[in-house]
Amino acid sequence: MEITEVRIFPRESEDRKLKAYATITIDNSFVVRNVKVIEGNKGLFVAMPSRKLREACPKCRYKNPIRSKYCNQCGSSLPQQERRFEDTKDSRQSGHRDIAHPITPECREYIQGKVLDAYQEEIKKSGKPGAAPKKSSMFEKPEAGGTPAHVEEDVDEDFEGDLEL
Repeated sequence: MEITEVRIFPRESEDRKLKAYATITIDNSFVVRNVKVIEGNKGLFVAMPSRKLREACPKCRYKNPIRSKYCNQCGSSLPQQERRFEDTKDSRQSGHRDIAHPITPECREYIQGKVLDAYQEEIKKSGKPGAAPKKSSMFEKPEAGGTPAHVEEDVDEDFEGDLEL
């Protein structure tokens, strides 16, 4: 198996743990999307694509996120019994299950290495070390002084948060 292409899609917010999404192509014939680059306590790591686990309402059979107290469809109270997955390793995933994942540690290290290398290259291209490239926004203040016409500067400094109707 060889990863033949890695595409990185950086996230704009620099203060969030999710730094980027990646798409990997394996052997020019298989694509895995929504691989995440996350800033953890010990540095960057790669998380595989996942989906939220859901349970059916006993009354209407609508699939609600696990650990919900009420059904989002009919509003009835959901049983709060011990869930079958609470005692398994899936409980660490806080209600998410991987869609695709490597079986061996060597494969995980290979994927993580390729994705993190591509992420570092993308960061170097952006010109901001350790930060995702930032796109301009109409709500940002201009760099060369002045304020856009759509931003009002009149702020009442005595405003305490009370609104009068």
